[in-house]
Amino acid sequence: MASLALVVVVGVVFRKSGASLVWYDEVASILLAWLTYYGAALAALHRAHIGVPTLVDKLSGNLRMFVVLVAEVLVLAFFGTLTWTGIQVLSVLGGTTLISLPWVPAAVAQSVIPIGATLFIGAQLLSLPDAMKHSISGSAKASPNAGSPTGEVPQ
Repeated sequence: MASLALVVVVGVVFRKSGASLVWYDEVASILLAWLTYYGAALAALHRAHIGVPTLVDKLSGNLRMFVVLVAEVLVLAFFGTLTWTGIQVLSVLGGTTLISLPWVPAAVAQSVIPIGATLFIGAQLLSLPDAMKHSISGSAKASPNAGSPTGEVPQ
């Protein structure tokens, strides 16, 4: 995030001085994509993505467990497919490079897809035992502090 902020500030300063940087927009877009994928994986680790835990909590024990398991399988299958497809995209890119920085392979920028999806899968699997435990106990929410980056329960 700091590198994205730095690139944007440098780009603005150079643009205001009348000497725009040719690579600024492309690099800022790539950094934003990386930040988005990493942020999604972090949110997955904390089980902080949009969900309907109140609805899941109202289901009976067996049905609740079934719904949670189906949701987990679907999420893992989606991100597994995204990882595989991202790797295929990298092979298609071959020797192409960024437009504004011809010495940087396009695969470096696009590798965020399989890397981010793999991180998301890892985060889902790491938080799965806690989610299953809470599903069994009748609370679909992974933890009372889901989404809290510090792990503290909000007051």
